[in-house]
Amino acid sequence: MLSEAIEVFQMDYVMIAVPVFLIALLLEWRWAKKQGNNIYDSNDLRVSLGVMLITVVIDIIPKFLALMLMFVCYEVSPFKNYITTAWYWWALLFFLDDFIYYWHHRLNHEVRILWAGHVPHHNSEHYHFGTALRQGVCERVLKYFFWMPLPLLGFHPLMVVSMLSFSLIYQFWLHTQSVEKLSPILEFIFNTPSHHRVHHASNPRYLDRNHGGTLIIWDRLFGSFAEESDIEPVRYGVTRPLSKQTAVAAAFEEYIQLAADIRRAKSLRDKFAYLFMAPGWSHDGPDKRSKTVRASV
Repeated sequence: MLSEAIEVFQMDYVMIAVPVFLIALLLEWRWAKKQGNNIYDSNDLRVSLGVMLITVVIDIIPKFLALMLMFVCYEVSPFKNYITTAWYWWALLFFLDDFIYYWHHRLNHEVRILWAGHVPHHNSEHYHFGTALRQGVCERVLKYFFWMPLPLLGFHPLMVVSMLSFSLIYQFWLHTQSVEKLSPILEFIFNTPSHHRVHHASNPRYLDRNHGGTLIIWDRLFGSFAEESDIEPVRYGVTRPLSKQTAVAAAFEEYIQLAADIRRAKSLRDKFAYLFMAPGWSHDGPDKRSKTVRASV
């Protein structure tokens, strides 16, 4: 089991794709410069790359432990002898993986302790391919548990990890302003740059919308979809900006703010509420949760 986990760990398609990501970033930067579009800020890009490096280091142990647990789940699965690598099982895995991603991603926006790990991906006020590299840091500690049902259903861990990688690679190209809306059919089914720009917005009407990975159909089904409007351009970032532009602040500042809110709360109930209520909830102040803010506009 250990040797199998190591083998799967080494087959990280995302790391293989990193050189392609960096080339795409360079091409987009040159395109933006020729267009006279100042979407790139040198300090912000340094922060994004710094967050990426922190994430890579922190991800090592949680990912390896998760792989070990995936193999445990797979070995006890009563269905492992039925599921093969045939195309129809891959097709089913695609939908199951994307469904899990949607709920994992949505909960990262609706549960404060999860948001603290995910917010590094959102606290840049710029939007380009460099933003895609600015992944949630401590999000990795809990992320993989959401995918444990898949090996329990009989999907080999290599298949699960591969699908996770393909989903993340697909999502890289969504982080751009250079692609306008696509055909209506594609926009209806798939997550696109237009949909994902909305997801990274701090505008009240766009807050916490479009959580899909590859598909946008889950947002349409579960009421979290919002269309990008030409009337209201997207403002990128979060509603509470960083106190300073450093990779360490981008990666961990929300945990410091969360700890301060917990200390400020008097009752044990309120202290736990800060962990599990949505960002913006306060025991003694105005309700700034996204659903409240959206309802007010």
